[in-house]
Amino acid sequence: MKTIAADVRLAEARDAGALARVHATSWQSAYRGLIPHRALTAMIERRGIEWWARAIGNHATILVLEYGGEIAGYATVGRNRTRGLSAEGEVYEIYMRPEFQGVGFGRRLFDSARMLLRARGLGGLVVWALSDNDNAMRFYQSAGGADIATGSETFDGVTLQKVAFSFV
Repeated sequence: MKTIAADVRLAEARDAGALARVHATSWQSAYRGLIPHRALTAMIERRGIEWWARAIGNHATILVLEYGGEIAGYATVGRNRTRGLSAEGEVYEIYMRPEFQGVGFGRRLFDSARMLLRARGLGGLVVWALSDNDNAMRFYQSAGGADIATGSETFDGVTLQKVAFSFV
């Protein structure tokens, strides 16, 4: 019997193509029908291989979850960007390819992101989710996040509400 392990590690230059593919498929799955088509397509197209290669080259903190030799998901993390919130860290993004959702990989990636931020001396973290994204809302609620703030984002004239979840 062969066991295939899922590993979480920092992204490397060789991951840029896989990250672009994970980004495109996970965003299409998560936001189709929520974010207007034209805006969603433009956002995905901006984040091609070159964008990811540049981000990795500029030392952005990107974690990847690798399973069976392929990138199944990623998380980007850093300092909290919202001044009114007390958390020092932020998970900017966390996405899994649709076929890898619901098996615990997202939770493993999220826990790794939390540990990395803590190891870098950043106390507490915040993560934002569109309130109409039921999967994300359930994920952060089940992970123990406290709903601490609301905001909004506008895409092609459509304003969507978002929620900030705080984790200690």
